[in-house]
Amino acid sequence: MSGRFIVENLIFNRMERPKVGIGVIIKNSKGQILIGKRKGSHSPFYSIPGGHLEMGETFEQAAVKEVLEETGINIFSPKVICVTNNLETYQNEGKHYISVTLMTDQYEGIPVVLEPDKCESWQWVAPQAIPQPHFDASAYAIDCYLKKAFYIPNQNSQ
Repeated sequence: MSGRFIVENLIFNRMERPKVGIGVIIKNSKGQILIGKRKGSHSPFYSIPGGHLEMGETFEQAAVKEVLEETGINIFSPKVICVTNNLETYQNEGKHYISVTLMTDQYEGIPVVLEPDKCESWQWVAPQAIPQPHFDASAYAIDCYLKKAFYIPNQNSQ
């Protein structure tokens, strides 16, 4: 290998890139969605359940895992509904995430707080009246859901 290739590869691998977040919109029979009051890294914001995509995971596997870990709810047949570029978090915290949001209305269980260090409570709310302050990735996802849009350009500047 040439010295140039090694140097270019080191520079390329050190560059930070956006991470992949997973969000899940769970809709109940009344048309309400599940929202949590966050603690810790996303305090004091409200948000849909979610987390990080792990290496080798499908979006669907990540959605099922994150919802179960956070709420104790088993979800079924989650479908990808949108992608968001969460620049507000990047501007405020220096963390750049691309979020893939899935939606399902098929679930079993009642939401409980299983990660009390990360979430205070879960509640069902009308998607048109989400509590504030709201985590940008979650707010963007709900906006896409309501507008039936897969992606909304310049969403963070609205």
